Amino acid sequence: MARPIVALIGRPNVGKSTFFNRLIGERYAIVEGIPGTTRDRLYGTTEWNGREFTVVDTAGLVSGGDNAILPMNEMIRSALAQASIAIAEADVIVFMVDVKDGLTTADADVADRLRQTSKPVVLAVNKADSQEREMNAVEFYGLNLGDPMPMSAYHGMGTGDVLDRVVEALPPAEVQAEDDQAIRVAIVGRPNVGKSSLLNKLLGQERSVVSDIPGTTRDTIDTTLVFEGTPFLLIDTAGIRRAGRIEQGVEKYSVLRTLRAIQRCEVALLLIDATEGVTAQDTHIAGMILEEKKSIILLINKWDVLEKDTYTFDAYVREVKEAFKFIEYAPVLAISAHSGQRVNRVLPLVIEIAEERNKRVSTSNLNELLRQAVMKHPPPATKKGAHLRIYYATQPQVDPPVFLFFANDDRLIHWSYARYLENCIRERYEYRGTPITIVFRASHRRDHE
Repeated sequence: MARPIVALIGRPNVGKSTFFNRLIGERYAIVEGIPGTTRDRLYGTTEWNGREFTVVDTAGLVSGGDNAILPMNEMIRSALAQASIAIAEADVIVFMVDVKDGLTTADADVADRLRQTSKPVVLAVNKADSQEREMNAVEFYGLNLGDPMPMSAYHGMGTGDVLDRVVEALPPAEVQAEDDQAIRVAIVGRPNVGKSSLLNKLLGQERSVVSDIPGTTRDTIDTTLVFEGTPFLLIDTAGIRRAGRIEQGVEKYSVLRTLRAIQRCEVALLLIDATEGVTAQDTHIAGMILEEKKSIILLINKWDVLEKDTYTFDAYVREVKEAFKFIEYAPVLAISAHSGQRVNRVLPLVIEIAEERNKRVSTSNLNELLRQAVMKHPPPATKKGAHLRIYYATQPQVDPPVFLFFANDDRLIHWSYARYLENCIRERYEYRGTPITIVFRASHRRDHE
């Protein structure tokens, strides 16, 4: 199930980014040292009162009098586009205003648009870090958007009350009405790499508009398909451009739609343009897929138009594997969505990966593997001479697979030994195309160690 989206909107400098950073904090999904992951994004995941949601830090909305740099028509068009898309994508909108500035014309303009939508709006009056400013928040009743809630994103005052209101407004946490038997597959990648062409070839019909203009697909498009008795839900998405090339407005927020598609899927097909090679944005998308713990297949598209010789394929795959070495388990398949070359191998591979994703290792087999792994390579002692002892292992979850190891002290685990255990699991059970989560839990802990 895709997480609900909460959009922070408002004028520039009202404190949206400060609030965003406070909400995300250490919970921001980032893996240090892994290519393709970055803190410079407009979204992140947070949780409040048991509800997890995606929070979006939007660009500041301006009105005619706030900015004289852009031409008037371009500025207004950009502001309206961003407001419309943020409203359309969000499940809840947090409209932030600045109590120090008071109620401005720009605030009123945004409020006019928000009153025209059915989306719930939480009116957060920021920078109310004194009793006097809290009292001044009553001015914003004039926006006719419900009770203004004074807060200070910088100091954290009142933010809990705002989040309580946000969680109350979120849609019910219900399972999506999707066929549980269908394998959910997201087709993702940069613009113009052939995502819609692949969807059409898989379906055997023109389901999506295919164009040479990058970014033709703006929305995610769901299509059902039955292949050799197996049902699929195929999700075609808008392409993701490099952050510096994402235009304000429509393309910027299409990234959120792609994120939702990744969250909903079990297996992601990441298309790479063979004529351009692997780009930084390709690895960034792979990082998004990894953060969401989704299975992945790397598809090298447009293989038919690439100039090649006898050794090109092996050399190309080596380059791809090197670029995506943080997901070494991902299979690579060269295809042509235009000519259909090897497209017939895509869905069978998806079925295989989905089976891997749902594979369960018995407790007895897992503990035999653990015994052999520890005998072959015992856990190293720490600098203080403390020794890690792993007693027991089990697999509490599939889709995605999670392995739980009980040890004398989980503080003694080094990432390299966790990686070693993962490699031992993959060597025997493979889990092709699928991320594995290794969790350690202390069965007892001696505080003096």
